[in-house]
Amino acid sequence: MIPNIDPKPPGKKLIKRMSARTKWMILAPVGLIIFSFGLTVLSEAAHQRRIGEPARVWGLLGVYSLALINGGLFLFGEALRFRILTDVRKEARRSMRQLHQKLVSKSPRRKSKPDKKTKSPTKTD
Repeated sequence: MIPNIDPKPPGKKLIKRMSARTKWMILAPVGLIIFSFGLTVLSEAAHQRRIGEPARVWGLLGVYSLALINGGLFLFGEALRFRILTDVRKEARRSMRQLHQKLVSKSPRRKSKPDKKTKSPTKTD
């Protein structure tokens, strides 16, 4: 009998359950670190070219640096998307609360009027 295996990788479920704020807090620094490392590799490639290394060496370093720079920018862009999503949700909740408070404060409050007391037929004055 073949076991029933979930085709999704285990990390995908974990990421799906994370809040947008958590994703933002992870992706923003990681994206900036990768971007910065890509710039460092790019400067090393430029240095290798300046000292006269073969084109294969500095060319591969340049391609690697561009991949790192673009990957870092992509991750940082995703982090910004999650940050904007968090802010939009927060603002929507705030406006819904304000609207609810306005509706509650404007709704007419019914004060229960005391009913007229009727005399009991068995009771004598």
